[in-house]
Amino acid sequence: MVNATARPLPDLTVGELSRRSGVPASALRFYEDEGLINSRRTAGNQRRYCRDTLRRVTFIRMSQRVGMPLSKIREVLALLPDDRTPTRADWARISRCWQDDLNARIRQMQQLRDQLDDCIGCGCMSLAKCRLANPGDRLGADGPGPQRLADHRGEGYEAC
Repeated sequence: MVNATARPLPDLTVGELSRRSGVPASALRFYEDEGLINSRRTAGNQRRYCRDTLRRVTFIRMSQRVGMPLSKIREVLALLPDDRTPTRADWARISRCWQDDLNARIRQMQQLRDQLDDCIGCGCMSLAKCRLANPGDRLGADGPGPQRLADHRGEGYEAC
């Protein structure tokens, strides 16, 4: 039976949230600046975080650990309610958002692993032949010369 006279637990200070989450206070302030978490301010202008923020911070760190950029993390956090603890259904919906992306990353890493033995010790340094530095010779279409260094169009190539 729930005690109807029980007081709600107080909000967390930035230090308490840092201690409980293991995330430095500077990172928490950065997450707030980036719109990933929210706080309210006391009359003395101190940050106070709702206890549900601890779950959000944990989710952010877990997401970063699997390689998700903050922009994607922000998109899925926007799907969560600010005023209540996320449910299992909320988290399931978010995990579905990322399954295709994570599967693509896994395939890319497996391909890198499988092709890595072609490059170790070969010393070719050939952008035309190296499957890691220039997959499919996509730089060759721009003609001879150091295409990555002389990118006169102002467009960058994706990292290999």
